[in-house]
Amino acid sequence: MTVRNLKCMFNPAAVALVGASQRPGSIGTLIAKNLVNAGFKGDILPVNPKYKSIEGLPAYPDVQSLPKTPELAVIATPPDTVPGLIEDFGRRGTRSAVVITAGFGEGGSEKGERLCGRMLDAARPHLLRIVGPNCLGIMVPGVGLNASFGHVQPLRGNIAFVAQSGAIQTSVLDWATSKGIGFSHFVSVGDMSDVDFGDMLDYLTADYSAKAILLYIEAITHARKFMSAARAAARVKPVIVVKAGRHVEGARAAASHTGALAGADDVYDAAFQRAGMLRVMDMQALFDAVETLAMSHRFSGDRLAILTNGGGVGVLATDVLIDKKGCLAELSPETMARLNSVLPHTWSHNNPVDIIGDAPPERYTEALTALLEDKGVDAILVLNCPTAVASSTEAARAVVDTLKANGSKAASRGIFTSWLGLDYASEARKMFAENRIPTYDTPADAVRGFMQLVRYRRSQEMLMETPPTIPEVFAPQTDKARGIVDTALSEGRIWLTETEAKAVLAAYQIPVVQTYEASTPEQAAEIAARIGGPVALKILSPDITHKSDVGGVALDLASVESVQKTAWAMQERIRENQPGARITGFTVQPMIHRPNAHELIVGISDDVQFGPVILFGQGGTAVEIIQDKAIALPPLNMHLAREVMTRARVYRLLEGYRGKPAADLDSIALTLVKVSQLISDIGDIVELDINPLLADEQGVVALDARIKVVKSHLSATQRLAIRPYPKELEETLTLSGGQTLLLRPIRPEDEPSLQALFANLSMEEIRLRFLHPMKILSHKLAARLTQIDYDREMAMVLCEPPIQKEPRQKEPELFGVVRFAADPDNERAEFAILLRRDMTGMGLGPMLMRRIIDYAKNRGIGEIFGEVLAENRSMLRLCKAFGFTKRRDPEEPGVLVVELAL
Repeated sequence: MTVRNLKCMFNPAAVALVGASQRPGSIGTLIAKNLVNAGFKGDILPVNPKYKSIEGLPAYPDVQSLPKTPELAVIATPPDTVPGLIEDFGRRGTRSAVVITAGFGEGGSEKGERLCGRMLDAARPHLLRIVGPNCLGIMVPGVGLNASFGHVQPLRGNIAFVAQSGAIQTSVLDWATSKGIGFSHFVSVGDMSDVDFGDMLDYLTADYSAKAILLYIEAITHARKFMSAARAAARVKPVIVVKAGRHVEGARAAASHTGALAGADDVYDAAFQRAGMLRVMDMQALFDAVETLAMSHRFSGDRLAILTNGGGVGVLATDVLIDKKGCLAELSPETMARLNSVLPHTWSHNNPVDIIGDAPPERYTEALTALLEDKGVDAILVLNCPTAVASSTEAARAVVDTLKANGSKAASRGIFTSWLGLDYASEARKMFAENRIPTYDTPADAVRGFMQLVRYRRSQEMLMETPPTIPEVFAPQTDKARGIVDTALSEGRIWLTETEAKAVLAAYQIPVVQTYEASTPEQAAEIAARIGGPVALKILSPDITHKSDVGGVALDLASVESVQKTAWAMQERIRENQPGARITGFTVQPMIHRPNAHELIVGISDDVQFGPVILFGQGGTAVEIIQDKAIALPPLNMHLAREVMTRARVYRLLEGYRGKPAADLDSIALTLVKVSQLISDIGDIVELDINPLLADEQGVVALDARIKVVKSHLSATQRLAIRPYPKELEETLTLSGGQTLLLRPIRPEDEPSLQALFANLSMEEIRLRFLHPMKILSHKLAARLTQIDYDREMAMVLCEPPIQKEPRQKEPELFGVVRFAADPDNERAEFAILLRRDMTGMGLGPMLMRRIIDYAKNRGIGEIFGEVLAENRSMLRLCKAFGFTKRRDPEEPGVLVVELAL
């Protein structure tokens, strides 16, 4: 489930509270008071056989005696009673419940886990959604709903906060109320037995009252649902996350807290980055984020001007800005001239703009006005240090008045303030809060707030970039690689031999050094003689994976005699030191001498939450000591591969330095893409190391590789947190005239081709397809149409098939597109078809319609629908032929809604 029946939970007509009480200090009493005092307009129905009335409302002995069916049930009774109550409410037609009670499996309790299972079994037949158990409750200030035992009534606002920890939430609530910051939703999900972060993200994405989303996460469930929901949410509004349990000890504490397993923290980091979410590391950063999102204007750039009456704090703010990779604005000559005319000659004559410690309010006004008019300034940080000669409060009033007087200019800039001091600055901070101007305790906090918005915007721009086309036609021999894996599994092995591992890589066109196997030292010497040059000799054993750790690697053996002598010595040494290891022989390979090459590592590991992840970094025998690594979630394209490379320290070396040429970065990125495709195709690979992968200006070559395999009950696609490109949907079509076309899912790389298709449409075709005139297809919209989530959307394009044996030299030409986008519940999906006019009359329109209908049926979609202009007769005829019904859209005159039940 996803958003089904969540509207009943967050905007109910009636609420029942089971366990309502009047006993002082009890949870039931606190929830009852909050429900009554929050201003809820619907019916509140207390349930407790001990009372006739609670908080002035009639009380009822049980669920059956309620005078009406509540849409939301709040349950605060002992855990043993909860499954039966859920069953009773479900039979009455209640569609949502908040279970406050703990005792459902936290800390690994078997009894609690059984109770949780019974509770979910009772809810499932009735599609009754559950928040909790073990939670603070939910609050929706906009509808006057406070179904929680929180100590403060939240203010109404436009930020949604969802957390697993009630203690964190009450702390945030207390702080935000003191700052005058409100919320659209305040949701404690607790143990997430049903409603989880993915569900909440989906719901809040579609709720216009939530302009931004904050998450406190200890662990997630259903990684693919979470990633789909997070990617969708972050495209339309800021999503900021605090992830607790960054270290092993913290993760263990989080597991005992919520009963959920937490994956590796660097994998969470990669997931948040891939989704476009902004991660902050601690509670102070979360508080800063709340204030920033609640009060700041959106701004377009990253150039910050600093205005201060104290040079020292300006310098400190600048240091923090540069540490966080921010940009200090360069003031224009016009701004400098204006500041020179209104400020004392002792001012700093630079950014930060130090207006001197004796600055009266008028000096703040003049300087701030000048900065607001500078087009090279995107945001302004105003600082104040208390002095005996000037009033901090009057300076704050001057800032507020100046911003009001420069309404449109101020609205297009980010404005941040920090008035230092405690009691002396309290009046100024109150004034800023009342006027919705972000204010922070320290300049560092203010800079952090500024950089949070900059980082969010940068992440969105990065995700919207069009990836380059893969520089070669990539056609892996998947069956060959799968056969090698299957052979190992059939023999009961979990590790491929080095030769097998390299054969798998070669099947995916990853360059490898030629490797030969020998069963004896004599055979190793014979192979070395055939190679005819220096060789590398390695032990071959199914029980030894790190060969260099046991002295199982010898390099630069120049003669046949040295190979044979070294092989005998290696064999004896390992038999003595590793008596349990089975030695099957040796591998021999020519030495690769590439003096400019860097040793890299490319690998795959399996995360407990997110499944397979890809690792990139500096390789070699000291890889564990150097600890230079970056993590990414597959699948990858060239753009995402380059991005993960830049996060490793070794990337700066790969760019070239001190006369050393840059490595072939495209070849490295392409290797990551190929490894990503490998793990997307073969689900039994659970671990892979290419170490070292040599990389220089000539390209890459894998010197060593190891692959671990385990038979998986899931397909390769099902294991991934992000559904990869569904190659199985590709289909070759032959038209009546003999022309061959490829029908395939759309790719992010298709954006230029989609732009070209749009450019060839007439204005009338654009109006009929998009329901209104459009002169251009913006990059943002084109990226949205090509960078789709294959788990929720599908778009198929008609194009010419690639030529397998030639480099790809141009973007594929698109002749048509058909797409559909499903709701999170997979109940309905909207479709659209676009066909180039010179391709009409060939039966392609009906073919595209049939394909998308069949695909929707296979996905279990209940209904597909589309919006069609009443004058678009050709599309209406096509829909009629396929059995669609039509009706007028009451909100859009001239638009018909066509619908087909599947």
